[in-house]
Amino acid sequence: MQQDTSIHARASGIDSAYAWVRLLVTLLIGAIGSVGMWSGVVVLPAIQAEFGVARGDASLPFTVTMVCYGFGGIIMGRLADRLGIIRPLVLGTLILAAGYGVAGYASNLWLFALAHGFLIGFGCSAMFGPLIADISHWFQRRRGLAVAVGASGNYLAGTVWPPIVERMIAAFGWRWTYWMIGLVVLVAIIPLTLVLRRRTPVGHELPGGAQRPAPRFIPNISPSTLQTLLILAGISCCVAMSMPQVHLVAYCADLGYGPARGAEMLSLMLGFGVVSRLASGWVADRIGGFPTLLLGTVLQTLALILYIPFDGLVSLYVISALFGLFQGGIVPSYAIIVRECFSPKEAGARVGTVLMATLIGMALGGWMTGAIFDYTGSYQVAFLNGILWNVLNILIVLWLMRRPRRETAYA
Repeated sequence: MQQDTSIHARASGIDSAYAWVRLLVTLLIGAIGSVGMWSGVVVLPAIQAEFGVARGDASLPFTVTMVCYGFGGIIMGRLADRLGIIRPLVLGTLILAAGYGVAGYASNLWLFALAHGFLIGFGCSAMFGPLIADISHWFQRRRGLAVAVGASGNYLAGTVWPPIVERMIAAFGWRWTYWMIGLVVLVAIIPLTLVLRRRTPVGHELPGGAQRPAPRFIPNISPSTLQTLLILAGISCCVAMSMPQVHLVAYCADLGYGPARGAEMLSLMLGFGVVSRLASGWVADRIGGFPTLLLGTVLQTLALILYIPFDGLVSLYVISALFGLFQGGIVPSYAIIVRECFSPKEAGARVGTVLMATLIGMALGGWMTGAIFDYTGSYQVAFLNGILWNVLNILIVLWLMRRPRRETAYA
């Protein structure tokens, strides 16, 4: 029966050589298109200086971007569930490129924030949740690893793009930098989408009810209750996650190390985040989504604690690397949990909804950290705030794991 299952899966394209090619293209599209998540972080000091605003106000474009990124993920996910992945990808690419063009012409902070959110944020939403949901259908035995690789696109973007954007801003100014990014996105992504034209095997059933070899923590509660708690958990963990990711460049500038050092630390953090995501996928294939999420959240809390007493240059490099290594697997764990607990025919919308919550957490945390800094003149209280949000996430996950379980799992 195991041999029949493998043959049947390969015939549908699941776990095939094409599935791995598709995964590679998914990673590349995510790495290019997710520039929208990180360009606003790097440009924050330049925007604050040009428009003469406070740190909290200068964080507003990132906040709007994350909110639109999140809600866009739901819309693009539903579109992908109904029409396939190609149309939302092409639409998102066109909107993303237009967003960089419009943002480059913004004459004030509000216009810049609107362009960043409703165009850049909404456009790049197609490059994350919908792509992760799509690639989850192409793998059965190594789904956790595949989801982690697909989700690494936005961290790979965070590794590659910040130093490039920072140097481009220094050489050409932020406006010309934004226009050039828009052109690169348009030229690079559209051809890559052609590789993804093959029909996705949504709802494919393997003979004998074959399942992945990971034990399941599927709480015996209603789908709506589980979805709500996952949303709350996603918001909580990412309020904490956003603090170093959004404000590290500005934090280093305040300490006198300069924004270039901050961009290097952010790149280092997200580079280790890629390693963490790959490792977490391997772990999730063996212990399941919920335990992997709990492990990542506990380790992220420990890394945040380290930021409070240490602010030396070398210390910040080390802690930033640890932060990336500890927290990189958190967001992919939510996608894995959704695929374990909900129907595959709802994957795009369900994954998009939960990932929307993580992005709202990033948006809320980015703004909240800036507001706390403006009120206290320091990031120390902001780190404490992130730790408390992490504790809330840990409590939610522990409660779900202690609930009675049901046996049903989805392929």
